[in-house]
Amino acid sequence: MATQPSVPAEPAAAASSAAPEPIAAQPGKVQALLAKNTKVILAPVIGILAFLGLWAALAPMVDTSLGALPGPLEVAEQGAALYGEWQASNEAAAEFYAAQDARIAAGTQAMAFDYAGPPTFLNQVVTSLETVALGFILATVVAVPIGLAAGLSPLFNAAINPLIQIMKPVSPLAWLPIVTMVVSATVTSADPMLAKSFVISAVVVTLCSLWPTLINTAVGTASIDKDLLNVGRVLKLGTFQKLTKLVLPSSLPYIFTGMRLSLGVGWMVLIAAEMLAQNPGLGKFVWDEFQNGSSQSLARIMFAVIVIGLIGFLLDRLMMTLQNLVSRNHAV
Repeated sequence: MATQPSVPAEPAAAASSAAPEPIAAQPGKVQALLAKNTKVILAPVIGILAFLGLWAALAPMVDTSLGALPGPLEVAEQGAALYGEWQASNEAAAEFYAAQDARIAAGTQAMAFDYAGPPTFLNQVVTSLETVALGFILATVVAVPIGLAAGLSPLFNAAINPLIQIMKPVSPLAWLPIVTMVVSATVTSADPMLAKSFVISAVVVTLCSLWPTLINTAVGTASIDKDLLNVGRVLKLGTFQKLTKLVLPSSLPYIFTGMRLSLGVGWMVLIAAEMLAQNPGLGKFVWDEFQNGSSQSLARIMFAVIVIGLIGFLLDRLMMTLQNLVSRNHAV
């Protein structure tokens, strides 16, 4: 009787080859992941903790006219106190408006008034952000068109280059008295739409922060591939079409790099302008606390310095994110 030939069984290793390799068998990938997390998260945390430790250890050794230099805990306590003052101010404003509405409804008060309490720390932060936003927008509106023209025309670039090199290093402290006198002579209304102090600070920010955007825009425009411009001539594109379809898309990375630098410069300039001109904002808060000279002033100033640095960092990250988003969309 004939027997059927037996089929040899496949090796177990062949059957298991399709199964995913366990993580334990991938030491290279695990090490790479750990190294990446260490670089991105652990290293900055260690650096910050080391800085705070040195600060806490060395601060009591520094004596000032207002006492020992505050450590991290004292500064954090004053930050919490400033937040509490903001909450108390909001409650006082709510009570004021509620009482005023009751008086108006009862007919004992003819017109409504705004709450006239002193600005809190958070109010001054908002004021500074609004001021730097206006100054940055004005700087961008002025710098980008001039930079485009300078990049497209070597003759125009040669004409304005000496002015740029002279105006670029001028300190905001030198611009401030000129701007103050010009704005005061221009804004003569008793109730202007924007306060004079707000306009003065914004214009100083504009004058000091437009140069990085202007220079980077000119460099980016001048470095456009000449073949693209020749294609535009062949297609007989108009000036507007050439700008929107050829020049701007090619120079966008340079423009956003300049805008990022301008925003950082504008934020630094604003604090100095507010301190010197006593305009509302974080700079004025720092100066007022310095003049106050209380035992809590130094810790409040240090907290304000930390907030100024954090806001500057966040503004830079915001511009970087916007630049990456625009560059990604342009690449697609």
